[in-house]
Amino acid sequence: MSGLIIFGLLSVLMLTGMPISIALGLTVLTFLFTMTQVPVEAVAMKLFTGIEKFEIMAIPFFILAGNFLTHGGVARRMINFATALVGHFHGGLALGGVVACALFAAVSGSSPATVVAIGSIMLPAMVKQGYPMSFGVGVIGTSGGLGILIPPSIVMVIYAVSTNSSIGKLFIAGVIPGLLLAAILLSVTWFVAKKRNYPRLPRASMKEVLVTMRESIWGLMLIIVVIGGIYTGIFTATEAAAMSAVYAFVVALFIYKDLTFKDVPKVLLASASMSSMLLYIITNAVLFSFLLTSEQIPQNLTNWITGLGLSSVGFLIMVNLLLLLAGNFMEPSSILLISAPLLFPMAMQLGIDPIHLGVLMTVNMEIGMITPPVGLNLYVASGISKMGLTDVTKACGPWILVMLAYLMLITYVPQISLWLPNLLYK
Repeated sequence: MSGLIIFGLLSVLMLTGMPISIALGLTVLTFLFTMTQVPVEAVAMKLFTGIEKFEIMAIPFFILAGNFLTHGGVARRMINFATALVGHFHGGLALGGVVACALFAAVSGSSPATVVAIGSIMLPAMVKQGYPMSFGVGVIGTSGGLGILIPPSIVMVIYAVSTNSSIGKLFIAGVIPGLLLAAILLSVTWFVAKKRNYPRLPRASMKEVLVTMRESIWGLMLIIVVIGGIYTGIFTATEAAAMSAVYAFVVALFIYKDLTFKDVPKVLLASASMSSMLLYIITNAVLFSFLLTSEQIPQNLTNWITGLGLSSVGFLIMVNLLLLLAGNFMEPSSILLISAPLLFPMAMQLGIDPIHLGVLMTVNMEIGMITPPVGLNLYVASGISKMGLTDVTKACGPWILVMLAYLMLITYVPQISLWLPNLLYK
């Protein structure tokens, strides 16, 4: 009964248009002060211990690193390298956009940032070459989702913090699913482009490929710094985040020289603003998780699911449906912070690997980024393309079907996610 009251109150507050972070906090305070006998001191202690985790520091550092490189010319250099590699195939610019999104995802950790950085350059160029705007929006809007799957991923950090999972293992687990999704998107884009006879670019010479690769290599080295440092044990995931921020600062100011010291305060302020927003959501989600635990809701749900005799297959179907539905109305960080503490105990009871569950939930978050009414990538793509939200949603519709097929593959072939981390961490 208490679970129905808690989620009912949360739903009512969210329906008023209240930000999810405030809705979470008000739900907790209302329930604690009117319906339970939990001491206020216990709430304060949990609030403090819940957000003092060292791993949480990775979030602002990865945001800062992404902002340093996003505000510089890294995206342009990666686009040049991507189009030099695949531009001579049918739909060359669109294929270049997918590759550029995959490359930029490895330095930004953010899906909307990837869409902005790549889309603002690629979409006008594609239209100029004769591509329909709707096709370009569908390709870039969907490929931007790679920003939260290919490491470093802020969404994966949030899942790890919520479930006490290994950030390093999650990052490494995201590599093969991220490359597989990029390959699927490239294949579908090429097939559609060839069928519709979309233009291709002249084949780049080996010299042009090497020149563009040399220009973009400093940005691409960020993923080597992060993944290589974590795997070799030189530093932890949180220390890797700090190193990535320092590395991005040096690259943007002293190597590429796209930023000046005058631009640094603006980047710091933007990063602080985004970080404080996420940390405020995390703070209220910690309280919400404490309330659920104190009311025995995760334990009762686990017992109920176990009593139903659901297999791991049935449970994963339920998880996908729940997350896809939530993705229509909430942004990824909020969904994970609410659902992960609930779903994680049930998954462990059924023998589902926590790393596989993390990758699965991240893919669901990707799909949520391109589904209305609150898909962030839809709004970003709409702003760049000047298309209405309805038209952007229609443009992404066929790609959503591709993403759903990919989700089924990730769900029921766990070795796609687990092979690499099991190999490296055996």
